Amino acid sequence: MGRPTTPRPPAVPDMKTGTDLAAVLPMTAEVKDGHLFVGGVDTVELARTQGTALYVMDEATIRHQLREYVRWTRYHWKDVDVVYAGKAFMSLAMCRIVAEEGCCLDVSSGGELAFALRAGFPMERIYVHGNNKTDQELAECLDAGVGRIVVDSFEEMERLSAMAEERGKRQRILIRVTPGIAADTHSYIQTGAEDSKFGFGMNEGLAMRAIKRALELPGLDLAGLHMHIGSQIFALHSFSKAIEVIVHFMDEVRTETGYVVRELDTGGGLGIAYGLPDEPSTVKDYGKVIVDGIKEHVEEHGLPVPRMAVEPGRSIVANAGVTLYTVGAIKEIPNIRTYVAVDGGMSDNIRTSLYDAHYEALIANKADQPREMVATVAGKHCESGDIIVNDAPLQCPEVGDILCVCATGAYCQSMSSNYNKQVRPAVVMVNDGEARVIVRRETYDDLMKCEVG
Repeated sequence: MGRPTTPRPPAVPDMKTGTDLAAVLPMTAEVKDGHLFVGGVDTVELARTQGTALYVMDEATIRHQLREYVRWTRYHWKDVDVVYAGKAFMSLAMCRIVAEEGCCLDVSSGGELAFALRAGFPMERIYVHGNNKTDQELAECLDAGVGRIVVDSFEEMERLSAMAEERGKRQRILIRVTPGIAADTHSYIQTGAEDSKFGFGMNEGLAMRAIKRALELPGLDLAGLHMHIGSQIFALHSFSKAIEVIVHFMDEVRTETGYVVRELDTGGGLGIAYGLPDEPSTVKDYGKVIVDGIKEHVEEHGLPVPRMAVEPGRSIVANAGVTLYTVGAIKEIPNIRTYVAVDGGMSDNIRTSLYDAHYEALIANKADQPREMVATVAGKHCESGDIIVNDAPLQCPEVGDILCVCATGAYCQSMSSNYNKQVRPAVVMVNDGEARVIVRRETYDDLMKCEVG
């Protein structure tokens, strides 16, 4: 998921050191003896003992971000669920951290639900998403006893009703409504506009029809509404406008059906700093806009304040993560650019190739030195578009250096692949000077484990 919405000026050496990159690094990052440390762990030593490419996640930053969302949403209203969007980064360890912090978990597939089950995550705190849930996935959700299923189509609603009835259950659901707001973000990750594969649009009365049908069907307990307008959003006014629209719709629902919405899930989407010029809004400001906005508009319409939910994903884990690589080749093309090739690429970070995402990079073993050149960090795959960082300031590299790409905690590991039969990197969690592998590096045998020939 990505967003380059602000045009980037031509890159020039900025002479910044690792210390100057705090805005895009984990909160525990520091430079000691010339090396980059995260969570009290020397990333250079970590790369040499665990190998590269290597994802590194900082537990302190993850927990801090979860607590910030809880703090600044419940500061304005006590009944708010913070629902971590597992698609950003999911592992058994991550599920357990979310559970320990008292938050909920958003899953979007049977596989993500299986992770939550294996981790022992409380099923009543699960929100289930997906625009085309299969019968098997719906059955798995019902049998697991998930808290809420966000319904995305009439067909799904009918199938879920029949399956719940067959099991003698009454499943709590939210109806996903597209509020018709085009958020200020990359077109690939706008989800709240009318032309979206997600949810029920308000034009032609589709959303109202969905509400009425949900109220009629047996086996369903309509708790409320869900909306999501996009990801990597910097402009909070996009959320404000969507809330105004959705609360007005809640009033129309009451007028037409007598039903009063009990729960309102506003989705996620708060942006993060991938580059030093980025200036995302704070969790504190986001919490105020969302919660106070809902309270203000329901009061205007004479509606009760609903239970609320927010679904941060990227802003929990993106800046908590870095990816470490080893420099393998340096190729200077006179008067054009310098390529620094590393032992990873689009298989462990597809975002740059997919939508020109921008990252900051530094040499972890030269973190105290200034970024005095400009280079393009290229991957090792057989694609000319296999680029990780385009034309960015960097310390002068040498073969064997450990290169660190910042803010890779979201949508890198979860969107990784085995292109060119590359094994996926390990994931290491660091905290208080300790490092533990939470996802081991794949092996060649792993690549062939599903082969039957």
